[in-house]
Amino acid sequence: MKAMILAAGRGERMRPLTDHTPKPLLLAGGKPLIVWHLEKLAAAGFREVIVNHAHLGEQIEQTLGRGAQWGLTIAYSPEPPGALETAGGIARALPQLGVDPFLVVNGDVFCDVDFAAFARHACPPAGAHLLLVDNPAHHGGGDFSLSGERIIPANGEQTLTYAGIGLFSPTLFRDVPPDQPLKLRPLLDAAIAAGTLSGERHAGRWVDVGTPQRLAELDLELRTA
Repeated sequence: MKAMILAAGRGERMRPLTDHTPKPLLLAGGKPLIVWHLEKLAAAGFREVIVNHAHLGEQIEQTLGRGAQWGLTIAYSPEPPGALETAGGIARALPQLGVDPFLVVNGDVFCDVDFAAFARHACPPAGAHLLLVDNPAHHGGGDFSLSGERIIPANGEQTLTYAGIGLFSPTLFRDVPPDQPLKLRPLLDAAIAAGTLSGERHAGRWVDVGTPQRLAELDLELRTA
């Protein structure tokens, strides 16, 4: 299975840190956020990784190279200024991702999920299987609810937050207009309606590293662990 790390976002909430450094290269625990993912992916047996980028993307390529130091082969999917949003970026990278389900990981989260175990889960045809976590304080309303393994619309009772990690069928993106910005949520809502969106709750460590304060807290935690 191939993996894609989403690294094209501008990181507006992280400014001024991201004015001169792309968010995935910000340091936590002494290494770039994206390197934590690369190490975990390599340890889980992944060998091919696609990284999309837009803002300061040349820094990402210069820092990571072709992935040899992690035993990986890294390919890049450059996007135009402003990037293509999540679904648009994945759709642009489909020729590199192939015809089989693939793993997608947001470059700006930190998570201790076992990628190997997660990737063994079946991905619904033309749909996706998402990792969900308990709602963080900054996103108390959550995104979805779970009924068994089936993801359903948030019902106001037990809601969970999408962790930015999922298994996706390339067919989910077949109707995305080429090189047009498109968020992921409309495709997920359509998959819910079609009954092709499943998920599982992760009870371990997860951080949405979306602000300088959360980055500083994660950095301290990792340095003192």
